[in-house]
Amino acid sequence: MQKPLLAAPLLAALVLLGSAVAHAEVIVAEPWVRATVPAQKATGAFMHLKSDTDARLVSAASPVAGVVEIHEMFMDKDVMKMSPIPGLELPAGQDVELKPGGYHVMLMDLKQQVKVGDEVPLTLTIENKDGSRATIELKAAARPLNAPMKMHH
Repeated sequence: MQKPLLAAPLLAALVLLGSAVAHAEVIVAEPWVRATVPAQKATGAFMHLKSDTDARLVSAASPVAGVVEIHEMFMDKDVMKMSPIPGLELPAGQDVELKPGGYHVMLMDLKQQVKVGDEVPLTLTIENKDGSRATIELKAAARPLNAPMKMHH
């Protein structure tokens, strides 16, 4: 059973800087990306996010991609569609799953092939209710193209 990962840089962001503003503590569990084939220019990153207070995932970045966006997939008249969204709500205490076929982080304009076993660096930006922001640095393991989401509870 893999334990949830609380990214160390977030802990530093949680330190109160002389103010009474509390920042959301967000736990990231099971981060992974789908490996690619040569010349493939996009892939998805998936994970579980859980915040102790209401917050939002507002952006993501990675040095392996020229463009990184938060996306949703949905059915529209029997057609699966994908589109970017401005942010993803993280309701206090609830597990928010980013998974294939649902919400995910889209890595586009890949600079190189993502191979099985690679550790892909990601930076997530979380916005708190007061508008302040904190970042989480993490690494997501690349899994095979046909990898199912592993569930550990």
